Amino acid sequence: MKATLTIFTPAYNRAYTLHKCYESLKKQTNKDFEWLIIDDGSTDNTKELVQSWIEENLIPIKYHYQKNQGMHGAHNSAYELIDTKLNVCIDSDDYMPDDAVEKILKFWEENQSEEIAGIAALDAYESGEVIGTTFPKDLKTSTSFDMYYKHGVCGDKKFIYKTELTKKFPYPIFEGEKYVGLAYKYRKIDLTHKLALMNEVVCIVEYMEDGSSRNMLKQYINNPKGFIFYRKENMKNPNGNLKYKFKECVHYVSSNFIIKNRKFIKESPLRLLTVLATPAGFCLYKYITKKTR
Repeated sequence: MKATLTIFTPAYNRAYTLHKCYESLKKQTNKDFEWLIIDDGSTDNTKELVQSWIEENLIPIKYHYQKNQGMHGAHNSAYELIDTKLNVCIDSDDYMPDDAVEKILKFWEENQSEEIAGIAALDAYESGEVIGTTFPKDLKTSTSFDMYYKHGVCGDKKFIYKTELTKKFPYPIFEGEKYVGLAYKYRKIDLTHKLALMNEVVCIVEYMEDGSSRNMLKQYINNPKGFIFYRKENMKNPNGNLKYKFKECVHYVSSNFIIKNRKFIKESPLRLLTVLATPAGFCLYKYITKKTR
């Protein structure tokens, strides 16, 4: 029988930490899942390690190797391969509490509907402290955007989505670049669906020194086209207020300065606001380049 949930893990040279996720999945109190590992061009012993786990045959594991494309490219591949009702990404340096799958599937059973895209749940540090804030107790559903920008939620959260929705809106691949904001897809899904909010921890997070979240300024320098795409999409978000869109314009301007694109005002979805944001965008560009020398 096909599993209900796919837990997928993008991995790039993470053989040294991937075992934490594997050990946690072996302990799950509900085994109605499969684990999909997207090996994004690793040069370490990830393949051999995963093969040894497959041979143990303790949980269903699928392994896919591809040329390195970055996190968003790994997500693209995962969504193409997943054939279960639901999916969730657990990063290669994270793991799940023993009852996480059980909580996810029970909550889904109680809250699923045509209007609901999936579940937003909590991440926590290894100490047990929730990352950021919990969801407001009286708030049962929300889009991912409103969750952060209207209801005051902050910090990383875990999104469990219907697979049929995550197959839409693939991330663009820009040659020579390896980063596009993952929230692009979530904001697109927001336009038609909401998430059911579950105030339960389903992922334990450790921010590694080689993780993308710790190296964001370098990401700006190395992936300007990806950031330009992401900022333009955010500018077009019908739910964003003026302050939000101005901030996106500032970041859009800075990334265009990085690639020396003089047509950025003409190419902007919000030309007047981009003109007004240009001085701040130039200052941000100078700050980024100074900090990454």
